[in-house]
Amino acid sequence: MYTVKQLADLAGVTIRTLHHYDEIGLLPPTRVSPSGYRQYDDSAVLRLQQILLYREIGLELLQIKDALDDPTFDMVEALRSHRAVLEQKLGRLSTLIETVDSTIEHLEGKSIMSNKKKLFQGISPEQEAEWDREVRLTYDPAVVKESARLWKSYTEAQKQAIFAEGNANAQALAEAMQAGLPATDETVQKLIARWHQHLHYFYTPTLEILRGLGELYVTDPRFKANFDKGSPGFAEYMQAGINQYVDDLEYAEIERMLAADDAERSHLQA
Repeated sequence: MYTVKQLADLAGVTIRTLHHYDEIGLLPPTRVSPSGYRQYDDSAVLRLQQILLYREIGLELLQIKDALDDPTFDMVEALRSHRAVLEQKLGRLSTLIETVDSTIEHLEGKSIMSNKKKLFQGISPEQEAEWDREVRLTYDPAVVKESARLWKSYTEAQKQAIFAEGNANAQALAEAMQAGLPATDETVQKLIARWHQHLHYFYTPTLEILRGLGELYVTDPRFKANFDKGSPGFAEYMQAGINQYVDDLEYAEIERMLAADDAERSHLQA
């Protein structure tokens, strides 16, 4: 048996994450000791591995719960599927490394790259699709259109107020990080909620967009440079705060759905 801390250390996640997974029924402990401590057996460890693997490929918590709770779920088959995805990624990475090495040699005059298409070897259609998703997530034509319409509807005074509000919130978040508050802290989460509300001045920010923005803040050099310019590490701090915020909203949605199901069952039994 593993304690919650031992399992968190083993998997590289936070204790709060495991508590959250328990609260939403995604990863309940195998048993709870008489003193109230959560304990996990090997089957729970394997389930956590599946959760983290599915998170790695982009599934949301509700989707993962549905998959793992499906009576037809086959863990061995799921692992084979994960392995196939990882092999594809490994192959593409190997090719990309060779492409980068060849390009370096070409730029340094050590070799001649006669076929310019080799510059793009290893960039698969799947990767292009993912980049396309990223671009659409950030610059979806519908989102851009909505944003442009909203922005034109504001007066100059309103625009200045919106800018001031955004800057003040960003400053408060940066100060919270510098003060040592974790991104999961209630004070920080309230600031993230204010950031979420602020985005409504520009478009309707869905949970997918919020999580995608957190990812872009870290992975896109332009976003990261801008966020880290005054406060190194701020991009990662924002991503952690956003992920916790979105997880909490997903949990609230699960609670709402469960409550609705209970109400419907009570109505049918009445």
